[in-house]
Amino acid sequence: MASLDPVAFLRATPPFHALPAALFDAAAGSLEIGYYPAGAQLIRVGAEPLQHLYVIRKGSVRLERDGQTLQVLEEGETFGYTSLITGKATLDVRVEEDLLAYRLPAAQFQRLLGNAQFAGHFAVGLSQRLKSSLELSPVTTFKADLQREVGQLLRRPAIWVEADARVGEAARVMRDQKVSSVLVRGDPPGIVTDRDFRNRVLAEGLGPETPVATIVSCPLMAVEATTPVSAAWTTLLDTGNHHLPIRRGDEIVGVLTSTDLLKVHAPGPVAVLRRVERMADRSGLPGYAAKVTEMVASLLAGGLAADLIAGYVARLNDALLRRLLTFAEGDLGPPPAPYAWVVMGSEGRMEQTLLTDQDNALVFDDAGEPERAWYRSLAERVNADLEAAGFPPCHGGYMARNWAGTVSEWVQRFAGWFEARKPQELLAASTFFDFRKVGGALDLEPLEAALGSTAQHPIFLRYLASAALDLRPPNTLLLRLRESTELDLKMQGLAPIVLLARCYGLEIGSRERNTHARLEAAVKAGLMSQEVFNVVGEAYRFLLGLRLRVQLKLASEGKPAGNKLAFSDLSAIERSRLKDAFRAVKGWQDMAAYHYQASF
Repeated sequence: MASLDPVAFLRATPPFHALPAALFDAAAGSLEIGYYPAGAQLIRVGAEPLQHLYVIRKGSVRLERDGQTLQVLEEGETFGYTSLITGKATLDVRVEEDLLAYRLPAAQFQRLLGNAQFAGHFAVGLSQRLKSSLELSPVTTFKADLQREVGQLLRRPAIWVEADARVGEAARVMRDQKVSSVLVRGDPPGIVTDRDFRNRVLAEGLGPETPVATIVSCPLMAVEATTPVSAAWTTLLDTGNHHLPIRRGDEIVGVLTSTDLLKVHAPGPVAVLRRVERMADRSGLPGYAAKVTEMVASLLAGGLAADLIAGYVARLNDALLRRLLTFAEGDLGPPPAPYAWVVMGSEGRMEQTLLTDQDNALVFDDAGEPERAWYRSLAERVNADLEAAGFPPCHGGYMARNWAGTVSEWVQRFAGWFEARKPQELLAASTFFDFRKVGGALDLEPLEAALGSTAQHPIFLRYLASAALDLRPPNTLLLRLRESTELDLKMQGLAPIVLLARCYGLEIGSRERNTHARLEAAVKAGLMSQEVFNVVGEAYRFLLGLRLRVQLKLASEGKPAGNKLAFSDLSAIERSRLKDAFRAVKGWQDMAAYHYQASF
């Protein structure tokens, strides 16, 4: 980097790297070079605002207010944009180390703000800066248009049959039109697919005179034609359907199949789902993790946010788990009494990006207690199968083979955890508070009710909050290029948000498990302002995306997924935004400490 001339350096520095050539060339032509010795005061609060955008080439500056250092900026980072945007000097800027900076005049900066991506980088609001900060990962050169509207994929109008049609008639329409489904008129309308003919007609020994009305699926799970492909995937994964009706307003205009959506982006979740559904036995388990990693890398390169990708991964893992439960029941026979397989931790929150340690448990009806050995065998089989698919065993032992019991036993466990006081016990117990049912027929309302009673245990909540607040982001003033600082994105960034959001969710009795959904619930309950929610929510998304990129890099090197990275390995924009995110988390923790009257 040091050998680059000023124009080349600027071109390599985000967000200048993405400017159209004409805009960049005009800006580069007005570039100025400035040198400022250590100790120089560039601006004071309330004085005349800066008239240039500064891009640091060498050295560093301190941003201060009332004599307190707020931030230190180094090579590749920028300052002065707040003055240029607001017309006010809101911070003191002092040169810490001899500074060589490239200056862009105010007029040129204002012109560049006409570019949306450039403007997003310099948004005054922290949440907006974080939202637009991460560059696309260079994992693959192919970038599908994942925001393409599904209505654009339709190649023919909807094919209908009347409500009184017979199965044979509907089958002939499908054959003649060369489609795998027909819509059925009615109030509400429905749909019949080739799978329905196979599973509901032939498998049941019914004939062609069977009324279509007896096998129709309704109401339709239709999506608006303007829905992006990425959101349509979510609908298919949630419903388990292979046909997606498309509407414009109140009119159904066509039907897309999973194959249609697969063609848009081959490494997407539809392809992985097909692999899972077609898995005839356990021999298909090896390679699942690699397929998920390939999908994640491709979607990130396609511009999808990390939290959206995590939702796909969770839904695919759910589909795999249900397949494994089918395999296990095939070995053991039907369950003696209903059970529920639950996932916890990041999988329970639908926030797992790549396949990491298993976190699961098994709950079964009290009537199944005499046949406990059956459930133990089920857990052993599924835990082993998950390991074969690429899910490492949990180091802490939080797996169904170790954590299985009746509903009554689980309710008692929850009650016991409410009496816990030691931080380590609290954090271990709170992992189970993210439980989410994936398979089985057992109703978990008793556990939901037990979890919902947390608000009746304010001392427990205070201790839980204190344990969450023990995890702190690093001091951003100590994060410097010349230091070989190693950061743990999970323990120093993501976990503080996750654990505190969990406290908020439990306090208000929310049944949400996802971190972002818990934060939204806290806003609705008045525990959190919209402004704080915006900043913390975007900080979480930023940290999740950065962690995902770190994990993909490790995966490309044949290393297991991890959370640690060297601060000096980050780009200038990543360093700057990471410090922003850490400060946002710390500010929220300070507010939460006051709310819970917790010390840390």
